[in-house]
Amino acid sequence: GRWYLPAGRMEPGEGVVEALRREVKEESGLECEPVTLLALEERGPAWIRFAFLARPAGGTLKTLEEADAESLQARWWSGDPRALPLRSLDMLPVLDLAARYRRSPPHPPTLPRELPCAPLCLRLLLPFTSPAGDLWVLLGTAGTPHLPVVACGTSPPELRAGLCQPVLRLLRDCLPRDPPWDPHPGVLGLQHRAGGPGGADGVCFNVVLSAPAPGTHGDVPPEPSDPALRWWHVEDEGLRGRILQRLRATVPIRS
Repeated sequence: GRWYLPAGRMEPGEGVVEALRREVKEESGLECEPVTLLALEERGPAWIRFAFLARPAGGTLKTLEEADAESLQARWWSGDPRALPLRSLDMLPVLDLAARYRRSPPHPPTLPRELPCAPLCLRLLLPFTSPAGDLWVLLGTAGTPHLPVVACGTSPPELRAGLCQPVLRLLRDCLPRDPPWDPHPGVLGLQHRAGGPGGADGVCFNVVLSAPAPGTHGDVPPEPSDPALRWWHVEDEGLRGRILQRLRATVPIRS
């Protein structure tokens, strides 16, 4: 008899957006179309929750006469949600994010890309900005230059730790001590395709770390200790501008 946002677990072989539409339909009776990912909540690779903003696209609200194992009913509510008996208060920050996004979107619409991925991993955009405004990005040099990728949950302790642990491991192993980057990434986007090649059902999170303030850590980035990494100086002004803009426009990760 308590209220909550439509929510639920993904089923094996189910896509992220597919699960969103199914859960909303089962619990509210409404069809919906996702607008954007609002936040990623995580307690390590074994527990990840996607919070979406969506718009109604059909169907009718579930009534008490239609109560089933999924929910007892659904209704629209325009007042203070704290006036209702809530199943959990953890929905309130999600509502705040949704209201803020509707007033002034802090990031572009971000929805999963239909691309296969075998493990759960993070692809990192690690920038370095100089006092003069020069921009470098860390790249892997094995094969075609690429953004570094780290796998999550490769050991039992990491399954219980947050998603930031693999990022910290990469920074610790490949860069000098006390790196200047904030080890709390924001999400630029994610890719997932259920039942990919060989039954792959992983997720790749494309994330960015906060860049250091210009002038705080010198004119050039620290030399990587791993020969498989190098800094790429971004000289194209258009690309440089787009990267700098996205550094300030990411989906938050709530750990």
